[in-house]
Amino acid sequence: MIAKLRARENFHIVLWLFKDLCWVSDFKLMGTIMIVPTLAVAAWLAWQCRRERDELLHSLAVVFWIMANSTWMIGEFFFDDHSRGYALVFFFLGLGCVAWYYLVVRPFWVVDARPTENPKA
Repeated sequence: MIAKLRARENFHIVLWLFKDLCWVSDFKLMGTIMIVPTLAVAAWLAWQCRRERDELLHSLAVVFWIMANSTWMIGEFFFDDHSRGYALVFFFLGLGCVAWYYLVVRPFWVVDARPTENPKA
């Protein structure tokens, strides 16, 4: 299961890079179209991680990051770059997800006493 999920995460990176390549290349139509599969795969990956809180919170942060990134891109393409304020909301939601994880769920200052999966690594 983990190997399949990682392969899909890697494919998701390709979608994300292609969307951002369209953005930087000013391919407005293709960049806008690429929001849908990029966001859909990110949401699907988050759904697949829903039973593991640490993975879910990080995956949700990625979903919010893509939403912020896409909002910013659309603003640059079609609204004279006046969407950054809206994008900030999504960036802060993503930061909130990882902050919740590192400050509440598994505080970074608490040393984990559990053994690692591969102690030789």
